Amino acid sequence: MPILDIQAIVSLDRTECAVHCNSKKRILEIISAIAANSNAKVEEDQVLASLLSRERMGSTGIGNGIALPHGRLPGLDRVIAIVVTSDPAIDFDAIDNKPVDIFFALLVPEEQTEGHLQTLAMVAGKLNDKDTVKAIRKATSSDQIVTALQQ
Repeated sequence: MPILDIQAIVSLDRTECAVHCNSKKRILEIISAIAANSNAKVEEDQVLASLLSRERMGSTGIGNGIALPHGRLPGLDRVIAIVVTSDPAIDFDAIDNKPVDIFFALLVPEEQTEGHLQTLAMVAGKLNDKDTVKAIRKATSSDQIVTALQQ
């Protein structure tokens, strides 16, 4: 079941603004902790293992300072997003070799494949909008990030 509306997967309790960190592994640990704290069915170490496993296949840094880390999780009943901005931007092995400061992580139920790809495409399309990205970068609170994504 594809998610066609970003509002269905983004929430304030899974959004963090201007997180201080300095490595790819650390930002993925932060994302995993946020996911686990917001959903009792999600184990932090499972999330981290899933995200790291995907990154080993190739960086999810899509360029322009944006990364879309993603992974499948058993026991998840719906797609969830974790949105984090970092200050400073960090080296994430992105395709354009530029540092990344916007992380839009997607966790999907293990058995979802088709919906997962459509959701990724929808998110990538949203993050392709220069005004949305500019608003996310200017945000000083999680509220402002969520608002930027919902415009």
